[in-house]
Amino acid sequence: MKIVVIQQKRIGDVLTSTIICNNLKKKYPNSVIDFMCYPNCADVLKQNPNIDNIILLSNEKRKSIPSLFKFIFEIRKNKYDAVIDVYCKLETNLITLFSGAKYKVSYHKWYSSIFYNYNIKRVANGTKSELGLAIDNRLLLLKPFIQEPITDYKPKIFLTEQEIQEAKSRLSTFKIEQGVKPLIMFGIVGSEWYKTYPLKRMAKIIDFTVQKLDADIIFNYIPSQREEAYKVYELCATETKKNIHFDLYSNGLRSFLGLLSQCSILIGNEGGSVNMAKALDVPTFSLFSPSVDKETWQIFENLKENVSIHLKDIKPEIYIANDIKYIKENTFKYFEEYPLELLLEKLEQYFKDLNFLK
Repeated sequence: MKIVVIQQKRIGDVLTSTIICNNLKKKYPNSVIDFMCYPNCADVLKQNPNIDNIILLSNEKRKSIPSLFKFIFEIRKNKYDAVIDVYCKLETNLITLFSGAKYKVSYHKWYSSIFYNYNIKRVANGTKSELGLAIDNRLLLLKPFIQEPITDYKPKIFLTEQEIQEAKSRLSTFKIEQGVKPLIMFGIVGSEWYKTYPLKRMAKIIDFTVQKLDADIIFNYIPSQREEAYKVYELCATETKKNIHFDLYSNGLRSFLGLLSQCSILIGNEGGSVNMAKALDVPTFSLFSPSVDKETWQIFENLKENVSIHLKDIKPEIYIANDIKYIKENTFKYFEEYPLELLLEKLEQYFKDLNFLK
């Protein structure tokens, strides 16, 4: 069997969709399983033994109708038996329609039967889930292929021994001795403006963490975010700054994954870095944007290693009185509704549960 899984963008979404590949390869070990995504997401797929080929759809191909249709017919030449379209947007509707595959699988939409012969209804938003709806809904897409219960539902990132050793070497260069102090990465800048917890408050969380754990701190930022990251650094207490290794950052995603794999905890804005940490078995304490659907992305929070804060849990009345669009437009107003004292209290309990307190 020859299968292509499509999830074009967002690292967290792409990574989570790999559970489809992992389970298909287990069920059909002789199958060829390809994965289609945007180029900036490919690094989380590399070295995965359950993915045979990574197919990249660039912006240049997407934004030109002739180039897109040339790409579509190149995909058709691969003669896939099945297309599993997790992304389910117009470009992937067309890719699936013209693929020639026997199995065309995606989520149900009012028009989806035009493109797919297996239209799967998602679990309703608001449904409680131990795994998170992002996991539950992807597992549903396996129904046409796997009837027995699925137990392999955790995304995984695969690093080479060389990548791990390079990360350890970089830490050594910054005089970070593993096992002496906890090494904590802070995700201080969200992937979108509305996913970024106020910087002044983030600095207070970093101060609290150093005060409690005397941990080595590294920031997750890319060069284009350096200015914002430095604002957080400047807002931290003088004593805290001694523990922050500000210049230790990664230019590439694989390099970042190597560093992340060596961390004791990731603390910060919910998003791709949190999902990557979970896939590397690094404990996470994440801060949700008030407008992000917590039921979908609070994945694996049945484990003590993964804890999050969401305004909906603290002040549910806000969501009764206002719609999500309004809350998103007023993100920073609602971030102010997160009681910092309660957040720090929960963080301290998290440190105790993981046996990190001095």
